[in-house]
Parts: sequence; C-alpha cells; structure tokens
Amino acid sequence: MKIIDLSPEIYAGMPMHHTQPQVKIDVHATHEQWAGEATSTEEGTPSVNLIQMSEHTGSHVDALSHMGMAYGSQSIDTMPLTMFYTRGICLDLSEKGLNQLIEITDLQTALDDSGREIQAGDTVLLYTDHYRKHFDTHQWPQNPGLSVEAARWLGQQEISAFGVESMAPGVRNVSNKQVHQVCGELGFTHYENLINLHLLIGMGPFRFIGLPLKIRGGTGSPVRAVAIFE
Repeated sequence: MKIIDLSPEIYAGMPMHHTQPQVKIDVHATHEQWAGEATSTEEGTPSVNLIQMSEHTGSHVDALSHMGMAYGSQSIDTMPLTMFYTRGICLDLSEKGLNQLIEITDLQTALDDSGREIQAGDTVLLYTDHYRKHFDTHQWPQNPGLSVEAARWLGQQEISAFGVESMAPGVRNVSNKQVHQVCGELGFTHYENLINLHLLIGMGPFRFIGLPLKIRGGTGSPVRAVAIFE
C-alpha cells in the first residue's frame, strides 16, 4: 500500500484567503508547568497548544452550508461520510496559467489523456501545479479555476467532490462565487489547498480520503487528505 499525503502544514502566519482570519498558534501549557517547575509558557516544552483558525484553513472541505443561504441546514456534521471516502482520479490541467478558466473542453481533454472515466461518487482532483509555482507569493491568489459551466458539468457527472491546489475553486472575481453556488445547487462539494497532485498524474484511480472534523453547524473543516494506492 502506498499513501500520498495531499495536505500542507498548518502554521502561524501561513497564507490565507483574504476572507479568512490568520492562523495563531500559542503554547497553552508546558510539561514544566504541569510538574510545578515553571509558571510561564516561555519556560519549558509545550504540552498543549492553543490554535485559533478558520474552518477553511489548509487542506479543507467546504460544507454545503458554505455555498449559499439556501443550503444553511447542510452543515459539515450533517453530510454523509461517504462523500469524503471515495474513488479518486486526478486530471492534468497544468497548462493553465494565472487567472485562466478551466472549461468543459479542458476537462474532457484531460480525461481523454488520462484514459479514465469519471464515475458517480468520484472525487476528481485538478492538478494545475499552482501550489509548487506560486505558493506564498503575490501570485498565489491568482489561481486558475473552474468556469461556471465546467463546475456544472462536473456536478452533472454525479461526483462527490472535486479538489484544487489553490485557495479557491474558481477564478477570483470571475467565477469563484458562482462555482460555490453550483456546488450547493447540485449537492457536491470541493477541497481546497491540496498538495502533491503532481505525484498522482499517470497513476490511475486511487482511494481518496478527506474526512472532516465533526463540527456542529460547521461550514467546512480542515482535513488530512490522502490518496491511497493498493
């Protein structure tokens, strides 16, 4: 069995979408404090950290409730676990540049090149190489992303989800909000901030796992996304 980690580190000061708060990680208690040998968290080795972050931090999945007001009752804790434990395929869209739309024809060409078919219930990962090229640069928010029509086409294939390397599934100020709305309308979701998708190209189908935390009323959740080949 081979497991490929698709999740980046979570750390204080990491790049975040402009709508989300910055991650803060502080030492809450140390082993020395618990042993009565220190009074300050600056003294000793951490035993507990305090983490402040959005549900939409690092590799994460959006709840349907995040997609629009009409879907507010479909929080992350109500979504079936079968949506997050699926067959997966990865499509090569690495020819797409900054702020370029991924259209239906792009998806179909990448699918033909892969020699695979999308099956109902799949998670479809979209490799653009945006993470390796632009993470933590001023171009990071300028990701390629799905057009509204391409998002709808994916939803019509009855997938569980798709996943991207960037902070947004669409192009900022062009299609991103509408792509979210299509997901809510058609009842599928997406993952953001995935890494190592280049390792999946040419590898064939795999088991995708991206289980969310069971956050009551959550609009999304960080996940430890992995691809498993057996």
